[in-house]
Amino acid sequence: SSAASDVYKRQEVWRMSELEQVITWLRTYEGHDILKDWHVDYTDQVPSCGAVFPQGLQEIERSTYITGAVCVTNQSNFGLYFTFAKSAGDDEGAKINADWVNGFQHWVQEQSAHGLAPNFGDAEEPVIARAQNGVLYEAEAEGTATYMVVLSLRYTKTYESEDFA
Repeated sequence: SSAASDVYKRQEVWRMSELEQVITWLRTYEGHDILKDWHVDYTDQVPSCGAVFPQGLQEIERSTYITGAVCVTNQSNFGLYFTFAKSAGDDEGAKINADWVNGFQHWVQEQSAHGLAPNFGDAEEPVIARAQNGVLYEAEAEGTATYMVVLSLRYTKTYESEDFA
């Protein structure tokens, strides 16, 4: 029965868009509980909110097999924005926020190492997930700070020759 539920879960994931898969996965981060909501393509500067900005697909490599199948290595990129409370001159709040961002980046690396990142491809090989360049993006006088992290997911997809017929 466990195998049947695993198949069902995989089918549910395949029905989700790439964006839905990313947001669902991000919600599994144990530090996620401080984020009340996720937005797509906007951040409203309300503390405890996250935002996902899809930044497109980049083709990294392409090869053609003797069978005519085409194998591509793609990278999907996302800008992640996290808004937290932080008053001007609040060094302790800044440290807590920066630690959260660094912890999140380490979590993505760990998820990638264990093969737990979302896979938009069709290969059995694990996705390479990277969360990098975490930085304070903007600080508002109203007492919020927005941090930005670049998330990239690298995966392989094969298009069989009969797909082109």
